[in-house]
Amino acid sequence: MMIQFKPFLLSITVFLFFAFNTKANSGVGDVLKGSFTVTINDAVTGDPIEGVSVYFSDVKVGGSSNSKGVVKLENIPEGKHLIEISHIGYNTISEYVDIIGDTKKVYVLSRTVVENNAVIVTGTTGATQLKKVPFQVSVLKKEDLLQNASTNIIEALAKKPGVSTLSTGPAISKPVIRGLSYNRVLTINDGVRQEGQQWGDEHGIEIDEASVNKVEILKGPASLIYGSDATAGVINIITNVPVANNTMKANVFSNYQTNNHARTLNANLGGNKNGINWNVYGSALAASDYSNRYDGKVFNSKFNEQNFGGYAGYNGNWGYSHLLFSKFNLKAGLVEGERDINGYFIKPIAGGGEIVATNTDFNSTIPLIPYQNIQHFKIATDNSFKLGENRLSLNVGYQHNQREEFSNPDDVNERALFFDLKTITYAAHLHLKEMGGWKTAVGVNGMQQHNVNKGIEQLIPDYTLFDIGGYAFTQKTINKITLSGGARYDTRNIAVSNLLDGNNIKAAAFKRSFSNFSGSIGATVQVTKNLNLKVNIARGFRAPSIPELSSNGAHEGTIRYEYGQQNLKSELSTQLDGGFEFNTEHVSFDISGFYNSFSNFILYRKLQAGNGGDSTINIDGQELTAFKFEQTKAALSGIEMEVDIHPHPLDWLHIENTFSLVTGKLKEAIEGSNNLPFIPAPRLITEFRGNIKKIKNNIHNAYVKFEIDNTFTQNNIFTAYNTETRTSGYTLLNAGVGADIVSKKGVTLFSLHFVGTNLADVAYQNHLSRLKYAAENMATGRNGVFNMGRNFSVKFNVPLNWNL
Repeated sequence: MMIQFKPFLLSITVFLFFAFNTKANSGVGDVLKGSFTVTINDAVTGDPIEGVSVYFSDVKVGGSSNSKGVVKLENIPEGKHLIEISHIGYNTISEYVDIIGDTKKVYVLSRTVVENNAVIVTGTTGATQLKKVPFQVSVLKKEDLLQNASTNIIEALAKKPGVSTLSTGPAISKPVIRGLSYNRVLTINDGVRQEGQQWGDEHGIEIDEASVNKVEILKGPASLIYGSDATAGVINIITNVPVANNTMKANVFSNYQTNNHARTLNANLGGNKNGINWNVYGSALAASDYSNRYDGKVFNSKFNEQNFGGYAGYNGNWGYSHLLFSKFNLKAGLVEGERDINGYFIKPIAGGGEIVATNTDFNSTIPLIPYQNIQHFKIATDNSFKLGENRLSLNVGYQHNQREEFSNPDDVNERALFFDLKTITYAAHLHLKEMGGWKTAVGVNGMQQHNVNKGIEQLIPDYTLFDIGGYAFTQKTINKITLSGGARYDTRNIAVSNLLDGNNIKAAAFKRSFSNFSGSIGATVQVTKNLNLKVNIARGFRAPSIPELSSNGAHEGTIRYEYGQQNLKSELSTQLDGGFEFNTEHVSFDISGFYNSFSNFILYRKLQAGNGGDSTINIDGQELTAFKFEQTKAALSGIEMEVDIHPHPLDWLHIENTFSLVTGKLKEAIEGSNNLPFIPAPRLITEFRGNIKKIKNNIHNAYVKFEIDNTFTQNNIFTAYNTETRTSGYTLLNAGVGADIVSKKGVTLFSLHFVGTNLADVAYQNHLSRLKYAAENMATGRNGVFNMGRNFSVKFNVPLNWNL
């Protein structure tokens, strides 16, 4: 294990050297060498605008305008940087600014009724204007998260077209992008590849929702930048954002949800003094069992969570160096759905018996047997260094992920499963000087990983993994056409130990190596001021995950027994994306389509017993259905659409519509079925929303909304071996209202948000809910467990600001 720590310790040394040595040698007087003073006024009235966000993403320097509409940003490396200027109710400006010494500029913002696409995306090789990215990207900011209710961060993303969730109760959700999930979707948090047990249905992403500032969803193969495991896309989550120089900011946030009595308390404190900047946050969340009209209280759907984290570092004219840390701790019950003949949920007790769950059990926030405890510790360095007219970004991180599963009522401290995973991630990107209009980056990234089983059972064996990949990417804008593309090569080596059942070997040790090329080429064309076209073709690859190669055991949280296949090959995909965006003052229209062809697509299916029924295995008295991983050719295709209408003269009214449709087909049918399993159902969301910039002097940024969420019936299912069942469609009604309460001086004192979901209390099952396949309710004949019923949420947010 000492080898694992060498690159991390080297990164810590680099951080300490640049963060403290460089500051000591440069002196405070050098700060003005690279600074940017901006004045922001209203385009109509000419009045200064307070509270406008001004941010340089690539060097992580930003701030907000004061009452005079002025903000001064310091400690900026000289050179060309992409700036984003944004404020609620105004158009967003993004453009490149050449910082030379003390640079000054004046901007005017126009009031807007349609969101434009001037947003900046950072999840590519560097900060890029959204309208110049040749594939589809969705962005959610902090205010979007505040105005919606969800039980975890992934659920909050699911209203974006092309994004769904695979859930195992309210605490655990996995991102699904265009019908693909598990190790095909990569999560990045503050530049660090998030590594836990993402191969499992009941394994979430281990990130604190309350601390998130911004989320970018990159749809389509992102293997070019990130390597294997990004063939479906990337969820780029940004938590830590530096505040303006010589200021301190704090925030207190609370949320209460009525259905499962979920209560959240979060606080953070950040500051910046002469380039030395920091942020620290902490949150606590607890929820009892949720309820719905058919099941009542769903036994053991409770969970509790405690998190803390932050960063500390220095920003100077040479760049920045930050040290990030976080600690995530979740205890979540595992819903099995077992009931007696009268339909009452039962719980296991010591001695092998079962009793009916009580109100005390339902109302507790402490999970009962079976449950899992997930802990995720992360520490990383995030650095950017100016090298002449080039820039080098360096990120090295260490993560320790522990997942414990408790399932023995006779010994509540016994760990049935215990995965102890340690990962070193590294990434270096060299952004070369712009030459002839070409913006080029080259880089290398990868990880080293080691997993040890410490429980009494093994689902997957101990293993060691190492991968590394290098890429080159370039982009150029020629008049109104932006071209971009690149290539990458990766290699991954896996050493798998014996899979044990006690002292017996269930499967022998083995080693595998995987390597392949990835690439993409795309273009965006700004046909007119209002019309933008995009097209991209990409080739990605994904090495099989450890469970797909070597699992052999009970996967309790998914109520199945899994068999891996040691001889699986790498998945290869070729995806074509195309779309156009049309924006006018009163209409915004965005439509895109994709076709993704896979060779060696990996899926799991039920095993068939000799009598033609399901193959089952008895584990400690429980019959688990047996599943096996296999490969075939497959293709996914789909369409996504967003339409935002602001009927004149009711400019305050938004009628927003989003639609998603994805289909998955096998090239050759299996047992008469050619549908890929677990493809999300088509979905149409229509939201009527009223935005009022100012109601009274002390009520700003008010909104009221009403939403109709239609999920259609999913009949295109994988029927072979009874793997999947049809899911009926449903319509949910949601509503919300909120506003900022401000002082006489225009300073926001606090904001309030009230959201109601599933107002009609519809009993429904999402097609991608794993609880849909829980035990049958013998009293009603209904299979599985249903999703959450009517729920009301109230959010209270208090921002605080000081000058240092």
